[in-house]
Amino acid sequence: MKASGRAGRPGHRARSFARRLALQALYQLQINPRPWQDTVQQFADDPQADRVDRDYFRELIKAIASNRDALDSRLSRLSEIPPPELDPVEHAVLWLGLHELEFCPDLPYRVALAEAVQLSKQFGATDGHKFVNAVLDRAARELRPDEYGQPAG
Repeated sequence: MKASGRAGRPGHRARSFARRLALQALYQLQINPRPWQDTVQQFADDPQADRVDRDYFRELIKAIASNRDALDSRLSRLSEIPPPELDPVEHAVLWLGLHELEFCPDLPYRVALAEAVQLSKQFGATDGHKFVNAVLDRAARELRPDEYGQPAG
């Protein structure tokens, strides 16, 4: 059964657009720090916002902007590059991926990884998607051991 944006829950594409807009907003928060609420409002006015799951976009920005230190702490354990040295696009994509792996258990980990890799291919450095995939694969093993197929530990 496929949900659409018109009736019931927004569909997969609306969520993908929400992630894309969230990536842009999280990038901007790194470059131009300000309250996340201001950034949400700015992006809500975007002409493409009508294709976006607005609730999911707002949830992502609120949760990630409020939890960046904890996400960076986890990233520092998973990545050979310290969070302050990450490219802002890859940093934002990793925040999104880590957040979805940890706090969105209904989203299969493979979908979270695929969405993150796609965003980094679209917006990141040439081989940034390989780095993002490796870091989020490590995170999936840690955060979703049963789904990943390995015992916790």
